[in-house]
Amino acid sequence: MAKAFKYGLKGITGYLEPAERELLRGLLDDVISMLEPELSSNEDPLTALIGLDMDVKEPSDRALLRLLPNVMKNDDAASLEFRQLTERSLREGKIGALRAAAMGLDRNELVLTPEEAKLWSMALNDVRLVLAERLDIRDEADADHVHAMQDWSQAEDVESYLALVYNFTTWLQESLVQAMMASMDRKP
Repeated sequence: MAKAFKYGLKGITGYLEPAERELLRGLLDDVISMLEPELSSNEDPLTALIGLDMDVKEPSDRALLRLLPNVMKNDDAASLEFRQLTERSLREGKIGALRAAAMGLDRNELVLTPEEAKLWSMALNDVRLVLAERLDIRDEADADHVHAMQDWSQAEDVESYLALVYNFTTWLQESLVQAMMASMDRKP
């Protein structure tokens, strides 16, 4: 059974069972797949090199849109322009954090440096955002309904299974953030 992240003499440590690692690795890989940009055969190499993507569009998948939201409400043109200038680098940053967390799962003992903890927190947040969108969590009542699902033996359908996975990643991220805050409190 997983043990919460905590801050101690070794740094920020945590523990996941092999099945929990595989579950988390699968989630991280799924989100990486969502974020990988489509390759264009006629892409200008210079614009790609500096991070521009003039062919980008607002994602039609609500979960992907949650990860890459519009920056301007009620101004589609400004949002598109911002997306063209920033989305490629935003995707790359998110994919980097997700891959770093996935690589951390290869080690038996989870001992995170402050930078690794930051990347893990970013990756877990993105996984939670996707799960929240798939579970259609829109308000506190929806969240309470999802949080009420706590027993793996009662998972009978995809929604209840996703709710349990969402609760697991939420717990994992909360313990990581608390450990990160404890590490900051103890520094001179």
